[in-house]
Amino acid sequence: MATATNPTSTSMERDARRIHDDKPVSPANIAIGVVIGRMSEFFDFFVYGLASILVFPRLVFPFVADPVSATLCSFAVFSLAFMARPVGSLVFMWIDRTYGRGTKLTIALLILGGSTASIAFLPGYESIGLWSVALLSLFRLGQGFALGGAWDGLASLLSLNAPKNRRGWYAMVPQLGAPFGFALASVLFGYFVANLSDADFLSWGWRYPFFVAFAINVVALFARLRIVATREFGELLDANELQPQPVFRMLRLHGRDVLLGAFVPLASFAMFHLVTIFPLSWVTLYGGQSPAQFLVVQVFGAIVGVGTIIISGLLADRIGRRSQLMIGAIIIAIFSFSAPFLLNAGSVGQDAFIIIGFAILGLSFGQASGSVSFRFSQTYRYTGAALTSDLAWLIGAGFAPLVALGLASNFGIIFIGGYLISGAICTIIALTVSRALDQSDESSAPAAAGRR
Repeated sequence: MATATNPTSTSMERDARRIHDDKPVSPANIAIGVVIGRMSEFFDFFVYGLASILVFPRLVFPFVADPVSATLCSFAVFSLAFMARPVGSLVFMWIDRTYGRGTKLTIALLILGGSTASIAFLPGYESIGLWSVALLSLFRLGQGFALGGAWDGLASLLSLNAPKNRRGWYAMVPQLGAPFGFALASVLFGYFVANLSDADFLSWGWRYPFFVAFAINVVALFARLRIVATREFGELLDANELQPQPVFRMLRLHGRDVLLGAFVPLASFAMFHLVTIFPLSWVTLYGGQSPAQFLVVQVFGAIVGVGTIIISGLLADRIGRRSQLMIGAIIIAIFSFSAPFLLNAGSVGQDAFIIIGFAILGLSFGQASGSVSFRFSQTYRYTGAALTSDLAWLIGAGFAPLVALGLASNFGIIFIGGYLISGAICTIIALTVSRALDQSDESSAPAAAGRR
């Protein structure tokens, strides 16, 4: 099969490949690039997520009747990025096909960093009225749009070059970026919340993490371009046919696989924001401990999550990624029965919710990325994986803080257990269907061969 050609943006990209001709791209290099890239993306999103609890309800939505409603409005804006992400993927895949991956990554990460840094200068409602809401929404849409273009193929390339008996291990590597990004964002916010007066924090202290986010994006851009610009990376992409394809052509052939891929990780994605963003909003609004103390607990939880993500790689190589995800979904379903009671049991229960929640999340989330990407043919793997990831995050995580807080504040915290178990059920059904389709494909292949 002929591989798709990937044009260069200008002569500069060709020159960059020649400059790096002598620098080999090993799996370790790719893994480092993946972790740095994912950490920067998650750091941006978690900085915004934490500010949507600690800052924006008071800075941008002070006109809303009560703190809970103001936080719900803030979470509604939070969801906009997940809605913009698939649009960004479509636009940036065209840029990739037309001008090259280096150009696409540079534009995407500059928009991502620029949108994040712009939030640092956001005036409050008291200064410019509803324009503050409009600007926050615009910058949030910019974050999501740019994140759709930050898909560089490194994770798929890492998976394709993994030894057959180590695929689970290599699959978990990109997922490490999430707890690292969350821990760093929590440390920064925790420091300013603990050491500044409330007035100073709301006036200027909260803005510094957004400046840091822009700096991290610049570092991540150069780290990723260092790999993308090498000739060997281009050859690996071509050899594995990891080039963007027209989305609708991919959907005609793999629409079923995109749908399955979007629902397989729902358990871990629903859990994702229910141990990172939602519990801080609950503690801030309903008490139990101070936000600064709770952020310290969440940092410790993220460290536990790193450990269980690593364990997930070891387990998946022994029992298979699909079995690992099935077990994770069952554990999340069991946890959903105790989660509401832990959150409502004061500081000790809240701490237990975070530590246990992160431990369970790591076991499931560690194998959630590209869990059915093997069903895509190589030609469409890059495009299929990108779109599947966008849809999975939109369905599973985009509205999680908004829905969880809305249900818990209006109907009781017991309802977050129902939200978690619904995600687990979707994952179990999707995995069951995926397994049945594989068995059907395997049984039909010998029959077809016999007819030939």
